[in-house]
Amino acid sequence: MKILIRQGRVIDPASGTDRVADVAIAAGRIIGVGSVPADFAPNRVLDAAGCWVLPGLVDLSVRLREPGQEHAGMLESETAAAVAGGVTSLVCPPDTDPVLDEPGLVDMLKARAEKLHRARLFPLGALTRGLQGEVLAEMVQLTERGCVGFGQADRPIVNTQVLQRAFQYAATFGYTLWLRPEDPWLSKGVMASGALATRLGLSGVPAASEVIALHTLLELLRGIVGAAPGAAPPVRLHLCRLSTAAGVALVRQAKAEGLPVTADVSVHQLHLTDIDIGYYDTRLRLQPPVRQQRDRDALRQGLADGTIDALVSDHNPVSADAKALPFAEAEPGATAVELLAGLALKWAEQDGVPAARVVEVLTAGPARVLGARLGTLQASVGRLAVGGVADVCVLDPATTWRVEPGQLRSQGRHTPFAGHALSGRVRATLVGGHVAFDADA
Repeated sequence: MKILIRQGRVIDPASGTDRVADVAIAAGRIIGVGSVPADFAPNRVLDAAGCWVLPGLVDLSVRLREPGQEHAGMLESETAAAVAGGVTSLVCPPDTDPVLDEPGLVDMLKARAEKLHRARLFPLGALTRGLQGEVLAEMVQLTERGCVGFGQADRPIVNTQVLQRAFQYAATFGYTLWLRPEDPWLSKGVMASGALATRLGLSGVPAASEVIALHTLLELLRGIVGAAPGAAPPVRLHLCRLSTAAGVALVRQAKAEGLPVTADVSVHQLHLTDIDIGYYDTRLRLQPPVRQQRDRDALRQGLADGTIDALVSDHNPVSADAKALPFAEAEPGATAVELLAGLALKWAEQDGVPAARVVEVLTAGPARVLGARLGTLQASVGRLAVGGVADVCVLDPATTWRVEPGQLRSQGRHTPFAGHALSGRVRATLVGGHVAFDADA
């Protein structure tokens, strides 16, 4: 199949490209950006005038709810939602049911995803067996099956000795640990600590929960890196879904120090605060919880200045029954992968962020977090490289649309952004040169 994407604004931060150009695709690969071969005869032409032509978006936190929680979402519905949002590569946390701590489970999940011919799936392996925080999982075997790193999802490790051993073991093989900084004891509340939590009578999660955990993780990382001065980083730490101003400051300090640290933030923490919970709105029952405005502002600044590397949807579809409960009992989570691009543009409009930076936190930034674990796709994911695999998102930045939960492709229908007007609508998504989503079809 030969496809010509005509006269769109090609924005590719990985190569520094930002210009109106044609993109030619053949046999699933990009064969020209700007200069199209003279003998190129496309089977299909996509008119991208007025649109942005971007690398396929890379989302580092998408729960597919399969296996084990098919009542809330399935691979078919959630990957359809992903490509409708321009996402061509996604990372799946290991807290499926059963947990992704066995090679056979990883094989099954990847095989199911590949048959759908939609978004590329990069699973995270469980850091400990059953995510119980007691015995390390077989990281080598899980890596051989395609796991790009290891994490605990939302289940912190209580025993810091086990955590230290995880760093040491990961350093032996150059693995990346994907950990959300939260103290196991201070994180048991249901919303951010503060005056509003007190007024609503809800248990709070203090900012100290993230800060204390961050100090622990960074000290363990310093111990590993300091043991091999001058060498390539033996282990990398990716911090998932920062939520506090103090956390941003610590990550900024760690990067200035030269520690091998990356971080991401969720669209929810980027736009919402605890005030939005209103009268116990369970759509804002999220993990980590949305915090005060000073935290939101610091997260926005950290994403803009490069302290935070990637913006993620933190897509976690939840069934209607699980949300139709009192706030403290409702299941945390929200549908967001289809909203990722629109919410990124909303941030850019509100804060005056350049287009190149907005695209970078959705493409090249998260691709760098994945790094060498992308294997043969490292030169293609998150970039528009001639000769590379054609994962492309065509986005109309001027189209305004209203978030209607009933029209989302995700099996989950709960989002705190219901009714919000967003700019930027995905017109087409290509995965490996195949049109996986066409808004006009």
